Amino acid sequence: MSVASALSFSSSVQASDSALSEKLGIADHAVIAHRGDSYNAPESTLPAYQLACEVGADYLELDLQRTKDGKLIAVHDDNLKRNTNIETVYPERADDPVNTFTWAELEKLDAGSWFNESYPERARESFRGLKLVTLDQVREIAEGCAHQPGLYIETKVPEFFPGIEKDLKDDLTKHGWLDDDAKGKVILQTFNKSSLETLQSVMPTVPKILLLWAGDGYIPTKDSAPKADDESYAEYYARQEVASKEGYAEWLDYAKQHGAIGVGPSTIQTQHDDAWSSQFSYMELAAPWMVEMSHEKDLLMHVYTVDQAVDFERYRDRGVDGFFTNRPNLAVKTLSGGEGKDIQATLTKLGY
Repeated sequence: MSVASALSFSSSVQASDSALSEKLGIADHAVIAHRGDSYNAPESTLPAYQLACEVGADYLELDLQRTKDGKLIAVHDDNLKRNTNIETVYPERADDPVNTFTWAELEKLDAGSWFNESYPERARESFRGLKLVTLDQVREIAEGCAHQPGLYIETKVPEFFPGIEKDLKDDLTKHGWLDDDAKGKVILQTFNKSSLETLQSVMPTVPKILLLWAGDGYIPTKDSAPKADDESYAEYYARQEVASKEGYAEWLDYAKQHGAIGVGPSTIQTQHDDAWSSQFSYMELAAPWMVEMSHEKDLLMHVYTVDQAVDFERYRDRGVDGFFTNRPNLAVKTLSGGEGKDIQATLTKLGY
């Protein structure tokens, strides 16, 4: 389901590459539900993904990791301290990575209560005791959703999971998600160049996005003052600048040469100093000239992480092709001009 803007672009605005999106079977101005609707429900849990389906997201996004016994699951962090009660259940193993636990062990964790404590204004008693979810559970939610969203899958810390790209292919193939008529239903993403090359090797016809970051071995940045003690990371990131257009272009060229159909750059959120937005506002890697350069190289641009109406409009008007967002309801409402859903009523209807 496309949520292409109802507004026309002036000649001074770089249009999105809708022809390339259409060719690939990807929605123009795609709404990519980042870990589900993770603003209104605990990230990477059943209600987050179910809610993202209900509000009309084009893709359900997940971070792929693998348990010790081979189960493919949706988890973002390298360990489980931030969004489970692992410090209570397995205190001596709280810092251990996901791949050291069996699925049976992980099923004992509470992946919802932390959300109620962190965001009491959006808390629901039914979130307590929510479990981590598998890739298959997310896939089944997409299959059961009326408008049939796709899956947007990131290989997370792939160096911890040798062969996970092949495991992913086998799972998607088994369930028909890589069939010829499933064009554009799966998009693969990674920050890791080696994993991009492996994904291209094992799934050459599946669309891939190289995620972009700046500094620390990624796109070179200009010298800047170190982060001040009283400065948030969002403010620190906001003042970083890429060192040169040539350095930026090198990453686009690498993406194209190794099978990517687009790139996923970070963005600055207009409001980025509260407890929520400060977590998801980064460096400006989707400036107008960057969007134009990407399109000149026939690469789509799907930006992360956009959660505010003013920013959906700003980056849309620059010509970006898709949005990773924690707030898919707001994205659909803003980009399509629709009414959006009543979130609380929808969660109640879903049984939460």
